[in-house]
Amino acid sequence: MTTNEAAPDIVGAEVVGMAPDVLAHDGEFTIESRTQWQMVRRRFFRHRLAMVSLTVLIALIVLAYAGLPLWKYPYNSSGTLENGGHPSLDVIPWLDGDGVMIGEHPFGQDTIGRDYFAVTLRGAQQSIVIAVTAGLLATVIGTVVGAFSGYYRGKTDTVLMRFVDVMFTIPLLLVAAVLGRAFGSASIFVLALIIALASWLTTSRIIRAEFMSLREKEYVEAARALGASDKRIIWRHIMPNAIGSIVVTATLLISAAILVETALSFLGLGVGGSDWSLGKQVSTYQTAFNTRPWLFWWPGMFIVTIALCINFIGDGLRDAFDPKQTRVRQ
Repeated sequence: MTTNEAAPDIVGAEVVGMAPDVLAHDGEFTIESRTQWQMVRRRFFRHRLAMVSLTVLIALIVLAYAGLPLWKYPYNSSGTLENGGHPSLDVIPWLDGDGVMIGEHPFGQDTIGRDYFAVTLRGAQQSIVIAVTAGLLATVIGTVVGAFSGYYRGKTDTVLMRFVDVMFTIPLLLVAAVLGRAFGSASIFVLALIIALASWLTTSRIIRAEFMSLREKEYVEAARALGASDKRIIWRHIMPNAIGSIVVTATLLISAAILVETALSFLGLGVGGSDWSLGKQVSTYQTAFNTRPWLFWWPGMFIVTIALCINFIGDGLRDAFDPKQTRVRQ
């Protein structure tokens, strides 16, 4: 390659398998193009905070679902209080000189002798199911409403968005509480549905804005000129380009669902019966904060950790899907 020749455009590709001097001598190179998903995955994996959060979240999920069946105490069985129910977990050996120790009841026991480690793992299981189910349902509802509103515009947009505006004037917890009273919330899936029905509004606004922008793109106009149906244009041409906003919004809804479930538990609308969730644990033992604080702190720490991890993962996904992103925030 001479100095007068134009350099080839290799944006979105990388030179592989050849040393720089070979390139200069032979004037040949091999390029490997990256698809959009490969570039998204590469940017996400380089986001350190998101990867740490993903690792912690996976560890918590494995602990909850694999640890409870293997643990020696069931979550719904009472027993004799040992050491006043205090936690036997010791991970700071230099304070007392006893070394690292798990003990019989690492998270302590509640007032009737239940092993609180087992109860917390069961609560984490239920809260994760509620959060994921509610987040996905809210994402689906908000995406469908926003897609129809943004694509068809006109009367469809006016009717749907005025309904959303009216719902925005009502506090989220009030809507969830009214739905909880109307349908009951003994089942975790009913509770997830209640949270989803009260949480999809912001998603519909975001997706509406995305569709209103994307429907004016050249490739959409070309598909419409070729006779493509509205269904095909929405699902094959617009939706794949809006998937970044949808995925990021879903992570935020999942994180918020855990906090909403906790708030509903304080209102007596959480998981019913003898089952547990992290929110129900915090609500049940809030009066024990001064006398037996571990009954409050352990589920609270799980809630905060799960919510933060999901938020940081969403932050990493947002950066990964952003086509204007030129660097990865560390």
